[in-house]
Amino acid sequence: MSDTHTNSSDVAFTPAVKTIQARKGSRDAYAHVEQRGGWRTEIDEDLAARLAETNSLYFGTSTADGQPYIQHRGGPKGFVKILDNNTLAFADYSGNRQYITQGNLSENPKAYIFVMDYTHRRRVKIWGDARVVDDDPALLASLMPAGYKARPEQVVLFKVSAWDTNCPQHIPQKFDAADVAAALAARDGRIAELEAELAALKGGLVPSR
Repeated sequence: MSDTHTNSSDVAFTPAVKTIQARKGSRDAYAHVEQRGGWRTEIDEDLAARLAETNSLYFGTSTADGQPYIQHRGGPKGFVKILDNNTLAFADYSGNRQYITQGNLSENPKAYIFVMDYTHRRRVKIWGDARVVDDDPALLASLMPAGYKARPEQVVLFKVSAWDTNCPQHIPQKFDAADVAAALAARDGRIAELEAELAALKGGLVPSR
């Protein structure tokens, strides 16, 4: 966290933001949050559990002059690894080779991770600094999900400054195709079992001649 931050939420609540909060009536509520300790700054069991179920995230960076860029990153559940109580990491797979994120991070390390869990209608916002490591094959291999069909190219290391969660308001509920397929398969299997039991019962009720 920058030395200029009095509260962990100052990473997002700049003086300009606080001025607008005061004008629109929400500053007092957020001031109470700051008085209670503000946003969390370390990776705890709550965040670890959420990341363990994450198979998709949005990664935000910006150029030195502030032009923002959002990039999607995905993989098997748990592809984001926890290295210590302040550091996240994931293998960065070869893609379209534009390298916008890597270029941005080379001149501005400030970064942002946004995780949306549509199934449970919840979201996680994580602020921090990030850097790309492209000369550590052992680290890259350790972060590569087993059996995942992708070509790892480099590592993204993310130092957490602060993180927060949001209410489920306005989040549509959606389900992963694989989870839906598994639920339908379980339902169809149960239907088949019940049909077989019903057929057996009907067979036992047929009167003998």
